[in-house]
Amino acid sequence: MKRVAAQCVLFALFTVGLQAQRMRSPWEEVKTASTDGTYECPAPPAFAKKLRTEGYYTDKQYSVIDPKKLAAFNAATEGPTHLGQYVTRAADAWLSTGSRAAAACAYSLLAAAAEADAWDGKMPQNNGVYLQNWMLSGTAMAYLKVRNSHVGTAEQDGRILRWFSLVGTRVRDYFDLQRTRPGSDAWNNHMYWAGLAVAAQGVACNDRNAFLWGMAAYRMGVDAIQEDGSLVAEMNRAGMAEHYQLYALGALVMLAELAAANGIDVYSEGGGAIHRLVKFSVAGLEDPRIIEKRTGVRQNLPEQIGGLEIGWAVPYLKRFPDERLSALLAKAQWTAFWQWGGAPPEAPATTESRSSADESVTAPPHASAESGGDVGIPRGSYPEARDPAARG
Repeated sequence: MKRVAAQCVLFALFTVGLQAQRMRSPWEEVKTASTDGTYECPAPPAFAKKLRTEGYYTDKQYSVIDPKKLAAFNAATEGPTHLGQYVTRAADAWLSTGSRAAAACAYSLLAAAAEADAWDGKMPQNNGVYLQNWMLSGTAMAYLKVRNSHVGTAEQDGRILRWFSLVGTRVRDYFDLQRTRPGSDAWNNHMYWAGLAVAAQGVACNDRNAFLWGMAAYRMGVDAIQEDGSLVAEMNRAGMAEHYQLYALGALVMLAELAAANGIDVYSEGGGAIHRLVKFSVAGLEDPRIIEKRTGVRQNLPEQIGGLEIGWAVPYLKRFPDERLSALLAKAQWTAFWQWGGAPPEAPATTESRSSADESVTAPPHASAESGGDVGIPRGSYPEARDPAARG
C-alpha cells in the first residue's frame, strides 16, 4: 500500500504539472549553434528482428566469465551494440560541435533501424530482452539530444517514435511478467535499466504512462537500497558486486535526471535512499576491500575507471557537491557510456533550473565491440564497452 500511495502521489504531481506540455529531456534548454562541420557517419550494422545468444557466466553468482562464451556473446550482440554506440557518438558530436551532419547521422541510423524493425521482436531468451533494454535506453536518450536540431524530418520522427514504442512495449511486457516472480531479473539492476529505457521512450514519445512505468522501476530500486547503502541482489554477485552496485546506480541517477527535467524530485524518494547507495558505492571504489570483506571475494574492477563506473557523477555532483566523489570523477579519462545515451547530462546546480552545459566529446574511430579501447582516450570520449562491464 505504501508503494502504491507513493506512485499515486508521483502520478498526481506529474499530470498536474505537465497536462498540455511536451515532456522534457535533460538537454531541453541546451542551445547548440549549428555548423557545416563534417561528420563521418558509419554504415548501419546488419539488422535483425530477433536476437539469440547465450550468457557467458559460469557460476551461480554470475561473476566468473568463460572467455569463449563471452566472445560468442560479443559477436552475437554486435549489431544492437554498434547501433547504440554509433547513434550516441553522433548525438554527442551534434551537441559539442553543432555539426548538422552529426545530427543527420543520428537520425539516419535511427530511421534505418526503425524501418527495418531492428531487434523489436519478442525475444526467445532473456539475453535478447536485455539487449533491447540497453539499445532502447541508449538510442532514446541520444534521440532526446538531437530532436531539437531541426535536422530530422517529420517522417523520420514518426518512424523512430513508432519503433521506440514497439521496443518499449516488448521490454514492459517481459518485466511485468518477471515482477510476479520473486527473485527474478525484475528484482535487480535489469529492472532499473528497463525503467530507464521505457522512461526515455516515454519522454521521446510524450507517453506519460511509459514515463511513469520507468519511475515505478526507480521506486523499486529505492526500495531495494539497504540502510548501509548496499543492494542485496548486486552484493550477491561475488567478485562483480561493486561493479553491479555502480551499474545499478548509473541507471537510477539517469532516471532521476529524467524526472528532474520534468519537475519531479525523486532524489528525495525513500528518505533520499539513493544518497546512501552513492556513499556505499563510492566507498567501494575508493577501497574495494570494503566490498571484498562483505563478499569474501576480490572485486573485478578496471584499473582505469570510466563512464560506466563514474559518469553518473557528472549530473549528481551538480546537484549534490561532494569532495570525495569529485576526486574520483577527476581520475576518469571519460564519462560517456552508450547505454545511457553517451555523455551524461550536466545537470543544473538546483532542481529548479533546467539549463544544461555541453559535454566536450570527440568521435573516435569505430572500433569493434571486443576491442576494449579504454586506454589513452580523452575524457568525454567513447571507449567501446568493456565486457563484462556493460552487461547485467
